[in-house]
Amino acid sequence: MPLMDWPALLGRPLPTGAERIAYGPSPEQVADLWLPAGKGPFPVVLMVHGGCWLSDVAKLTIMNYAAEDLRRRGYAVWNIEYRGVDRPGGGYPGTFEDVAAGADALGRIAAERRLDLGRLVAFGHSAGGHLVLWLAARAAIPASSPLHAAAPLKLTRVVSSGGLPDLEEDHRQGVCGATTIETLTGAATPARPNVYADTSPAALAALPDEAVLVNGAEDDIAPPALGADYLAKMRARGARIRQIVEPDTGHVELIAPGTAVWTKTVGAIDALAR
Repeated sequence: MPLMDWPALLGRPLPTGAERIAYGPSPEQVADLWLPAGKGPFPVVLMVHGGCWLSDVAKLTIMNYAAEDLRRRGYAVWNIEYRGVDRPGGGYPGTFEDVAAGADALGRIAAERRLDLGRLVAFGHSAGGHLVLWLAARAAIPASSPLHAAAPLKLTRVVSSGGLPDLEEDHRQGVCGATTIETLTGAATPARPNVYADTSPAALAALPDEAVLVNGAEDDIAPPALGADYLAKMRARGARIRQIVEPDTGHVELIAPGTAVWTKTVGAIDALAR
């Protein structure tokens, strides 16, 4: 069976019905809130899309299929948009600042929208898999960094699907082209000699309480070996982390409801949101 391509997913009717909420003044500084039927309080999935950190490659609507599927299952979904490295103000530190501000905005609306942050799971795909793991590690960012926050939204349970969590290794492998990660991490300076120290989950000391890595065995964008390498590094530091590798699966199936790997991903989210 051939691997799923993007037209096979994006050719489906696009789910709609989310409420768009701005967390900043730029057009990309918004998030979509998908609320299930009922009175709540609802378990929550904080969602971040991928696209090689490039706004011209993907926008938050690429996750509408997954968001609507989770909404039907009883989850509220907070799907964050952000400025990619190809947008004014994106790159370092803007892309990270956007994702952080979008995440923190969830805490401000939770009570009014009947969201149970005690059952909060972060889910990201591809570059979004890197960003949700980074969000979970924000407490370890040093005060000298512009990405430091005194009281970031606490994320303890993460599912990174086709994620790119080790930016130094990703850059070495040429993931997303020669310069994308360089723009994302910013240039080294005497005051900041290690550009991965505040940008790469693999370099940050803080760990989520539980994390699941989901990979497609045939994914040539985020090969399972990248996830396995990160898994080994985190387990060596005491992390509770596991990896699901789905056979006959590429990159697109990971966020396509109805696929075997999406069913397993939902199972992982359900287990973490218990």
